[in-house]
Amino acid sequence: MNISNTVKITPELVAEHGLKPDEYERILKLIGREPSITELGIFSAMWNEHCSYKSSKVHLKTLPVTGPIVIQGPGENAGVIDIGDGLACVFKMESHNHPSFIEPYQGATTGVGGILRDVFTMGARPIACLNALRFGSPDHPRTRHLVSGVVAGIGGYGNSFGVPTVAGSVGFHSRYDGNILVNAMAVGIADADKIFYAKATGVGLPVVYLGSKTGRDGIHGATMASAEFGEGAEEKRPTVQVGDPFAEKLLLEACLEIMAKDCVVAIQDMGAAGLTCSAVEMGAKGDLGITLDLEKVPVREEAMTAYEMMLSESQERMLMVLKPGKEAEAEAIFKKWGLDFAIVGYTTDTLRFLIRHNGEEMADLPIKELGDQAPEYNRPFTESPKLPVLDAASVPAPTSLGDALGKLVGSPDLCSKRWVWEQYDHLILNNTVQRPGGDAAVVRVQDGPKALALCTDVTPRYCEADPFEGGKQAVAECWRNLTAVGSTPLAITDNLNFGNPERPEIMGQFVGCIRGIKEACLALNFPVVSGNVSLYNETQGRGILPTPTIGGVGLLKNFEQSATLAFKASGEAILLIGETRGHLGQSAYLATLFGREEGAPPPVDLTAEKRHGDFVRDLIAKGRVTAVHDCSDGGLLVALAEMAMASGIGAKLEAAPSGLPAHAFWFGEDQARYVLTVPAAAAPEIESAAKAAGIPALRLGVTAGEQLTLPGENPISVAELKQRHESWLPDYMAGNG
Repeated sequence: MNISNTVKITPELVAEHGLKPDEYERILKLIGREPSITELGIFSAMWNEHCSYKSSKVHLKTLPVTGPIVIQGPGENAGVIDIGDGLACVFKMESHNHPSFIEPYQGATTGVGGILRDVFTMGARPIACLNALRFGSPDHPRTRHLVSGVVAGIGGYGNSFGVPTVAGSVGFHSRYDGNILVNAMAVGIADADKIFYAKATGVGLPVVYLGSKTGRDGIHGATMASAEFGEGAEEKRPTVQVGDPFAEKLLLEACLEIMAKDCVVAIQDMGAAGLTCSAVEMGAKGDLGITLDLEKVPVREEAMTAYEMMLSESQERMLMVLKPGKEAEAEAIFKKWGLDFAIVGYTTDTLRFLIRHNGEEMADLPIKELGDQAPEYNRPFTESPKLPVLDAASVPAPTSLGDALGKLVGSPDLCSKRWVWEQYDHLILNNTVQRPGGDAAVVRVQDGPKALALCTDVTPRYCEADPFEGGKQAVAECWRNLTAVGSTPLAITDNLNFGNPERPEIMGQFVGCIRGIKEACLALNFPVVSGNVSLYNETQGRGILPTPTIGGVGLLKNFEQSATLAFKASGEAILLIGETRGHLGQSAYLATLFGREEGAPPPVDLTAEKRHGDFVRDLIAKGRVTAVHDCSDGGLLVALAEMAMASGIGAKLEAAPSGLPAHAFWFGEDQARYVLTVPAAAAPEIESAAKAAGIPALRLGVTAGEQLTLPGENPISVAELKQRHESWLPDYMAGNG
C-alpha cells in the first residue's frame, strides 16, 4: 500500500490543522503509522469541533429528543416531526458565524444555502427561512459594514432561490464586536412516509457526486469555524465559500425528482468538510466502507490535489448512493437540470475509507473510527456565580414614562427591523400569512387550512447573568411567541453559540444553558429535534455573550384563526395575563437608559408558562380575543406600544398597582405574561375564567384614540413613537446614527 507523499508531517503542520498533540497521538495509535497529508486533512475535518461535537456531545445527550410526533431527532441532516394528514415538517438551524465575520455577504449567503440543502436532502421542499443575527456595538467601525453585507447575503440567496424569509431577530452588543453571529434556519414539508436519510445500505452500489463542480473555495472552512479569531482574521478569507442560489434551485428540483423516481438509497449534503464528511457519514451510518476515485470528481480548477478535493467546501453539491440499475435514469435527470452527475466510487464491505487519485492510494482509513473514535471531552467547568436579585427601588425612575418608552422603542435592540426584513422576499410562494414583525411568522401548509408558526428567540444578557435561567427563558419565550399567534408549539431546533469551551467559565455557561433548555423542553413538551453547536466564538480571548438560539415550530389547524398583535378597534378592554413583580435585573430598561447590565435575570416559572400559555391558546382558538402579544424585552409598556404602533390605535391605561414603583411595573421583564385585547363586554367573563383557573388577569385599560395615556403622565403620541421606532436602523445604516 502506497499512501506516502512528499509532505512531512510536523508538529507545526498538525497544529495548523487544528489538532492537539494528544489528538495526533490518538491518530497514530488508531492507524498504526504516520498519516499522509490527505489523511491528516481528513482527520482534521472529522475531528474538529464543528463536525465531531467533541466538547458538547456529552451534554447534548441529555436533551429531550423524542416524543409522539418526532419522526427523526438529532443525528441526521435535519429534524422531522409529524404534522398530521400524512405530512411532515423538516427543519434545522445552523451557524455561519466565522465566515460571515470575514466575508459577510458570502458567509451569510452560504449559510442560507447550507441549511436549505440540509432540509431538501431529507426529501422536503423548503417553504420558509428564518435567521437570528447578532452584531457588535453600533459604535464599532465594522458593524455597519457587517450588517449591510450579512443582510444583503441572506436576501440575495433566499430571494434568488425562491423561498420566503419570514422571521428572525437582530441584536447589537459590544461582546459581538469581533465575532458576529449568523444563525440560519430552514423549514420544509415532505410526505411523512417519504423521508430520505444518510445511511447507506448495500455493497457495490454507486456513490454519485451531484450538483456543482468542486473548486478550492472553503478549504478548511470547518476547521476555521472551530477556532477563535486572533490577529489576521482577514487572512482566512480563502476559507469562505461562494454560493450560487440559482444552481441550488436546480439542485433542489433535480434531487426531489430523483427521489420521486425511487432512485435513492442514501443522500448527504456536502456541507462542512465537504466530500470527506458526507462520504464518511453515509458509509459509517450503514456499517459500510466507501471507495472514492477522485479523478472522476467534476472540478472547476486545474491540478487540484486529493487533499484539496477532500476538504473543499464548494457549495451546491450532494453525495448520493443509488439503487442498482438506476444510474442512467438518475444521470438523465441531472443532465436535464444542467448539473454535474458523476459516479465517483462504490460502497464496500471493508469498513475502510479508501481514496484513490489517478491510480494512487491517497488515504486508507477505518471509516467508523473516523467519526466514532473522535475525541469526546467532558471538559471541566465552573458554574456561573449567582447574582443578587436587583431591588427595583435601587433602579432610578425615568424623567417620564413616555421619555423612557421613546428611548426603548428607538434603541438598537428594540427598534423596528423593517430595514432588514424588507430586503427579504417574505411573500414568495404565496403562503405567508403573517409577515415579519410579529411574535411569530405564520406560513400556510400547501393550500391550507393548516399552517406552521415559526420564530427564533434568545436573550443573551439573561444567559450571561444566569445560564440556567437564560436557557429556560429562551425556550419559554419561543413557546410564548408560538402560542401568541394561536399555534400549538411542537418542537425546536437550537443553535448553541458560545466562546472557548477550554475555559471552565465558558463551559459552565454552556452546561448551564443546556440544563435550562432541557428543563424547559420537558416541562413544555417541546422536544429538540435538530441543532448545531458553534464554539470558539472569541476574538483575542474575548468571548461573545452565551447565545443559545432557539428556533421553534408550532401548528395551527386553521391559518384563518391565527392571532396578531395589532390593536383592532377602539373601545376594547386590555388584559394582562400573568403576574407582574417588577423585575428589572438585566432588563432592557436598565441597560438602555442607564448602561447597566446588573442583577439576576427574571426567574422562569415553567408551570406558570404552561398554564398561562394553554389558557391564552384556548381563548384564541375559541375566537374570544382580538389581539395577543407576549411580554418580553422592555416589559409591559413596550409590548403595549408595539401593539399600538402596529395599528395606529392608542390606549388609555390605568395606574400601576400599589406597592410597585411605576417604572418597575411598566418596564419589568417578568415572564409568563401576555397582553390581550377583548371586546369590552367579554372582559368580565374572561377575567372570571382566569380566576377560576388560578391565572392572574389584570385589567390594564382600554384601546382609545391615537395616544398612550397613563395617569400623571403627558400623553404619548403613537405616531411619534412609531417614527422613533422605525427610524433608528435606516438612519444608522445611512450613516446618520
